Amino acid sequence: MTTVGLLHPGHWAEDDYPRLEVLLDSDIRLVVVDAEPPDGSEASGAAGGDGRLAAGVEELRLAGAESVVWTGVGGSPLQSPEEAHRQIRGLARAAGLPASSTSFGFVHAVRRLGAARVAVAAAHSGEATAHFTEFLRASGVEVATPPPSGGPRADEYSSWGRAELLELARAADRPGADVLLIPDPALHTVAHLPELEEAVGKPVLTAHQVTVWEGLRLADHRAWALRLGALFAKPES
Repeated sequence: MTTVGLLHPGHWAEDDYPRLEVLLDSDIRLVVVDAEPPDGSEASGAAGGDGRLAAGVEELRLAGAESVVWTGVGGSPLQSPEEAHRQIRGLARAAGLPASSTSFGFVHAVRRLGAARVAVAAAHSGEATAHFTEFLRASGVEVATPPPSGGPRADEYSSWGRAELLELARAADRPGADVLLIPDPALHTVAHLPELEEAVGKPVLTAHQVTVWEGLRLADHRAWALRLGALFAKPES
């Protein structure tokens, strides 16, 4: 049994994680703990010093987690990849486990798929999209110009279903992009991954899918699934 620990700020779309467990191998367990860093950044470098986050880390450790992933995306507008790396190293020290974040998971997943250029589909505010896009670019990922976003609140788009997700994906896709990223953790995307990839004709990476893949990567557990998109597709022999 491989156990992945997830530090999840808030409760948006966290029911996607049990769905992922069902679609993945039976020997994978996902433990989700609600936690908020003191400064709202990628993951607090002072994780051990913040009561709520430290308690979450301890809960994951006691649950037998083999890796920890902070599920936030975007980070601070002034945060560089170097600063984010420093904060993740702090989280790893606090947990005594390999650690990462969803943001870094996107970077690693893009590289895993061999993509040269990506498009970003974001339902949240243009400012948040810009922060995430700059993070990707600073990490060496080429990003097509994202479409403008009206920026609905998370409690509005968290109820989006198949039709809204497909519309978002088609509108955000860009010619020349090898992969489409949907980084909003408030969106329920796991059940719709095959249709999303069919709609745009390319791999689609979404927040919860990438988060779990990153945790499994850290735990050195390769997993394949038929309905979790190209990222979890079994390589052809």
